[in-house]
Amino acid sequence: MESNFRAWTLDRIEENFGLVQVVSLAPLESLLSFDYTATDYQAHYLNQIAQNYLLFGGDDWNEVELENKIISPIIVLSEIDNKQFAYFLERELRITIGNYELSGKVDGMIATGFRRPKQPYFCLNEYKRGTDPNGDPRGQALIAMFVAQQLNANNDPIFGCYIIGRSWYFMALVGKEYAISNVYTCTDDGIFDIFRILKGLRWHIERLIA
Repeated sequence: MESNFRAWTLDRIEENFGLVQVVSLAPLESLLSFDYTATDYQAHYLNQIAQNYLLFGGDDWNEVELENKIISPIIVLSEIDNKQFAYFLERELRITIGNYELSGKVDGMIATGFRRPKQPYFCLNEYKRGTDPNGDPRGQALIAMFVAQQLNANNDPIFGCYIIGRSWYFMALVGKEYAISNVYTCTDDGIFDIFRILKGLRWHIERLIA
């Protein structure tokens, strides 16, 4: 049975694949507590991004506008890309598990590979307008993370993030357990936390693939 990522909710994932939500996971807590202080240039740029969201109607931006005007600029500033792994957009993940052929384009993923993704370690879904969220962005992020975990076929944690307008939530999947962070808001000082966590993501992935 073919099933697109957009069809999945947290409840459906838990019922079909036995995943369980927990309050916290050590890899997620380690990521969220990563220590990094933005440089003066980075701080100025992040403040400008946050102000632009407020000044130019960010809550009504569509998915493409959110991705281009705020999500990718923050990720590019965090200097994720290198010769070992990179941030890829709109790349497909696909796997057959039991009766399901799970597939879908992931809005953003960090994976090993140079020109094309190989092993994914971070999945980002969904860019939703704050005033009109559709579907279950949590479920869509988690199913992509689950597929990434199965494709990697190892015990490494998979990280993720889903975004609803100005609100960012980070996730981790370890074995059958997953956890979701509290909200980080990109229109206040939370944007520095988002940036700090993304800097930490590079550090964590470097150690996973070492």
